[in-house]
Amino acid sequence: MALGYTKPLYILPFDHRHSYGAEVFGFHEPLTPEQTAVVAASKQVIYEGYLAAVAAGVPTGKTGILVDEEFGAEILQDARRRGFQFALPVEKSGQHEFDFQYGDQFARHIEMYDPTFTKVLVRYNPEGDGEMNRRQAARLKRISDFLNVNDRLFMFELLVAAEPAQLAKVAGDKKRYDLELRPDLMCGAIHDLQEAGVEPDIWKIEGLDRRADCVKVVETVRRDGREQVGCIVLGRGEDEKKVIEWLQTAATVEGFIGFAVGRSSFLHAIVATQHKEMTREAAVAEIAGRFEEWIRVFESARK
Repeated sequence: MALGYTKPLYILPFDHRHSYGAEVFGFHEPLTPEQTAVVAASKQVIYEGYLAAVAAGVPTGKTGILVDEEFGAEILQDARRRGFQFALPVEKSGQHEFDFQYGDQFARHIEMYDPTFTKVLVRYNPEGDGEMNRRQAARLKRISDFLNVNDRLFMFELLVAAEPAQLAKVAGDKKRYDLELRPDLMCGAIHDLQEAGVEPDIWKIEGLDRRADCVKVVETVRRDGREQVGCIVLGRGEDEKKVIEWLQTAATVEGFIGFAVGRSSFLHAIVATQHKEMTREAAVAEIAGRFEEWIRVFESARK
């Protein structure tokens, strides 16, 4: 069973890799050393946004970052030196099916960086490809068991993309899918993975429009003695209005302990700096301000 995590947790995630390089810079795999350096430098700007938020007073005991080893190794090392909470992703980027970034060496990389949380991103639809789901569950049980045995915290980012037949049920309307079908599918995915022996301490959940659906998700992640397991909301790159709605909805439900909002925090600033439309200092300030805003929104709704 998972250790669980119930303290407030506000994460600035910038572990985006394959999609980030393409979306912001137009780079495609494999990157040249020069392109890799450009991406890594942009992530330093995002990290400086977090540092600015800390300098402005956001509490390090409730906050942290999520950044990848590929472009953020120096950031990970600095965060550890400063005593910040940080999460390390171990999944291969841009894959439809979960697999380990470093294959059988995943444990060595976790031990080398010693993160507060080890994170996986998984695309899992319980009505999707059954064979693929079984393969994913087997790999995920492997890392779940490793983390559990070593008393390490496990963060699980669950994405439930629509299957064609599911989209057909809502006339191809993705907003209707999110509202009418995705909440129950998420609960089904969580249940399946728990039954397969996958035991996260924190579930990173796509935003939900209805409070009742947030309640159902918490009931699922905490079923059968898992009362200490927490949920955080992810931003999915949505606009400010939508992110605020999701945060306010989740914050009223016990069991939702915070958020991990990435692209909605940094993408505009990074793209603007790339196009020389914003100074580095202004980009850092904007990222810090967005992160501080999400915290204020969540904590105000919680009260």
